[in-house]
Amino acid sequence: MWIAAAFVTMVCFGANNSIFKWSTGNGYSKVHIQLYFYFTAFILTIGFGIIKGVHLGLSAILLGAIIGILNANGNIQMSKAFENGPASLTSPIIGTNAIFPILTAGIIFNEHITVLQWVGIVFMLGSAITIQYSPAANRIINYRPWMIRVILSIMSFGLLGILMKTSSFFHIGSLEILIAMYGGGTLYLGICSLTIKEKWQKSEANVGSIVGLISFFGYSSYFYALQTGTASIVFPIVSLNCLVVVLAGLLFFKEKLKSYQLVGVFTALLGIIFTKL
Repeated sequence: MWIAAAFVTMVCFGANNSIFKWSTGNGYSKVHIQLYFYFTAFILTIGFGIIKGVHLGLSAILLGAIIGILNANGNIQMSKAFENGPASLTSPIIGTNAIFPILTAGIIFNEHITVLQWVGIVFMLGSAITIQYSPAANRIINYRPWMIRVILSIMSFGLLGILMKTSSFFHIGSLEILIAMYGGGTLYLGICSLTIKEKWQKSEANVGSIVGLISFFGYSSYFYALQTGTASIVFPIVSLNCLVVVLAGLLFFKEKLKSYQLVGVFTALLGIIFTKL
């Protein structure tokens, strides 16, 4: 079941990234949409928490809030990196952040990974990088700001994955973490929205609400997969959410699948097969 949950997370994150891609192309603020989706998900989790009588402990509040802030900041830094350099290099480099929680799961949390599973992990990570890479890159405009944003994004997403595994290792309830995560993220993004002073659009609330619903199901599945399965396999599966973005590009944005992306899809499937052996 945890493998299925990891795939649900992959699909949800891919769907959200596709929506972000569409919304950015239509002039929507990524910060505003994130704020709406965090707030929507926060209301959902609070509702479930009240029904189930969840008690928020201090550790859950701190871990969850930090995870929420890291996720929001990672997305913001990534969007800033896109503004200063080529997306063809930015996405694959930032995608390598998955290696940090994978190594942490194996070294610190002593997860046993077979040789075949390691082959599968390498295949999946390589595929995620290959699928997002585009050789037709524009030249880097501002190298130093671009590199700083890329590093900050990698650190945010990498640390986020480590903290998610930490919360499952200490058996902190996923609903507790989600409430604190979306609450902390909402507060952080609210402050960011006041500082950037971008124009607000009514339709951003609708888009953000949809993303919030998808995110709620995605992260719920994510925590379940980490709590019941092997994190070293869950993380690379989730990193393949770029497959969903590519598929959405084919279906909705009339994009064409390039030959190297086709190779990436094939190796991703091989990687999934190896991790299940």
